[in-house]
Amino acid sequence: MKQFFLATAFAALPFAALASDAAETYVLDPSHSQVVFTYSHLGYSTTYGMFSGFDGQIAWDKTAPENSTVTVSFPVRSMLTGWEARFEHFMTADFFGADADEMVTFTSTGIEVTGETTAIITGGLTLNGVTKSVALDANLNQSGDHPMEGKPWAGFDATTTLVRSDYDLGMFAPYVSDEVQVMISVEAMKAE
Repeated sequence: MKQFFLATAFAALPFAALASDAAETYVLDPSHSQVVFTYSHLGYSTTYGMFSGFDGQIAWDKTAPENSTVTVSFPVRSMLTGWEARFEHFMTADFFGADADEMVTFTSTGIEVTGETTAIITGGLTLNGVTKSVALDANLNQSGDHPMEGKPWAGFDATTTLVRSDYDLGMFAPYVSDEVQVMISVEAMKAE
């Protein structure tokens, strides 16, 4: 359940300085960036949750994407579950024990280009005070000038699977699935 953080998936910016000189800085558009997570509830249903409105930065080297970096961060308490009682339970000591300042972060440590528009982005995901390496199966959806904003824009999707017990969030496993599917979709604009 807590694996929903993804993910998205993202983090704080320590590796941005390692990006190549050819990298251009893009910042996430918080109104069009989401991390959606799903898990099985006792085998009866698939339950969904989401994080949205988060901050992040991409140092994007279009000529050598493997030299790019990604960082993302968002508060645990920005989670949307669609049911207030579920959200409140997730924030208790049973799961996150989250205060208002607790953040989920992702910082890329490597990018393996796998196709013209695809890559595996590896990085450190910090969730519930635990940092683990995760791999995001990423796709560049589109890049070009935004038709309304008139400046360079890019959109990416990514997926991964997290094991919530890896982050000390394993309450009720295996009845409530320990594996959480994470889907990330972000838009980013070239920084000014």
